[in-house]
Amino acid sequence: MERLIEIFEKANRDFLKSDLDLFISKVSERTLCGALMLHINNIIKRTEFAEYKVDVEYNRNKNGKFKTIVKTIYGPKDVGVKINCDLIVHSRGNNMNQDNLIAIEMKKSDRTKEEKESDKIRLIALTKDSYDDVWSFDGKRFPEHVCRYALGVYYEVNYKKRRINIEYYKEGHIFDEKEVEF
Repeated sequence: MERLIEIFEKANRDFLKSDLDLFISKVSERTLCGALMLHINNIIKRTEFAEYKVDVEYNRNKNGKFKTIVKTIYGPKDVGVKINCDLIVHSRGNNMNQDNLIAIEMKKSDRTKEEKESDKIRLIALTKDSYDDVWSFDGKRFPEHVCRYALGVYYEVNYKKRRINIEYYKEGHIFDEKEVEF
């Protein structure tokens, strides 16, 4: 866990240093995610996680066919949660023991409380070790529902205060928060 945080924080420092102009220009979340993805990818390729991929708004194809249904899981209080994350680090199904490493949700601070909460609920659900507290890991197939991200990161950009609020999630719970100035 600490190693994944170290990787994320190094990538974020590099991102803020080299792409500060994106923050000054107040670009879209999607543009910020794409730029952050490049920095995470640069770091991850030089680590023990080099075989993992970094994807923006990844939506898995199944047997070469794009899924047209919206994938959901149930979060706290049985709330349906869409599982298309802003940015993920995963093996794309190639590592049975730990397919999913990092899930990142990014929001601008001027978004609605409901939008922010939806992202946080998604991170809680995605970082749980199991879905519905049932986990049948036989080492041959992945669970039906997406879960077991080792680290969840909520990344809220406040352009007005020139600050990023970061929340870290693991095992279905928030476990740390920090603020970063830019």
